[in-house]
Amino acid sequence: MSSDIQPCGSVLMSDHCMANRGPSYGLSREVQEKIDQKYDAELEPRLVDWILSQCGHDLERPEPGKQNIQKWLMSGTILCRLINSLYPTGMEPIKKITETKMVFKQMEKISQFLKATEEYGVNRGDIFQTVDLWEGKDMSAVQRTLVALGSEAVTKDDGHFHGNKDWFHRKAKVQKREFSEEQLRQGRCLIGMQMGSNRGASQSGMAGYGTPRQIMRHDSPRHNGNESDSNP
Repeated sequence: MSSDIQPCGSVLMSDHCMANRGPSYGLSREVQEKIDQKYDAELEPRLVDWILSQCGHDLERPEPGKQNIQKWLMSGTILCRLINSLYPTGMEPIKKITETKMVFKQMEKISQFLKATEEYGVNRGDIFQTVDLWEGKDMSAVQRTLVALGSEAVTKDDGHFHGNKDWFHRKAKVQKREFSEEQLRQGRCLIGMQMGSNRGASQSGMAGYGTPRQIMRHDSPRHNGNESDSNP
């Protein structure tokens, strides 16, 4: 293979490689258009407001639009600052956030954010893939992850969430109850009483499953309890 042909995701890729690939054609274009339609333009400013509130207003607000949001987040720096802001000082999951234009370093920071997001409690099914953001393949998935992260932070309610709590849905908390061995024993006893008892029950007289029913005339000797042949 020629040395000047390198995949866009390669570590050896030039820093000037475009974040978005060239135009899609045919079926791939139709699929991309459907993905793009899932992007919520009305949700966008709410997520930007939260990130600015969470990370500090030293960040510059991006211009509206999906591509502008992608460029704002694709280096991974803001995302790493976001997840770190949800932890107490000294307990941040990402210890070092470096500013760099090297592509593989930026993608590495995105991966660190995704790993830390899952450890924070976000369901893996709600977490986007690195290429969804860095290549702009599915910005709606990026929105979904940020919403899930915001909801998790609001639900934890540990004092590290900044912004309007009405921006996100508070998840229902699981009420864990502990039972003593005596309570468990009484519960098993109660269930047994409710179900009744089959002690003394018998299958006598029941035909086996699949056995043909025997239909006898009412004047049959067997029907009358006489097993002997009535004919001389």
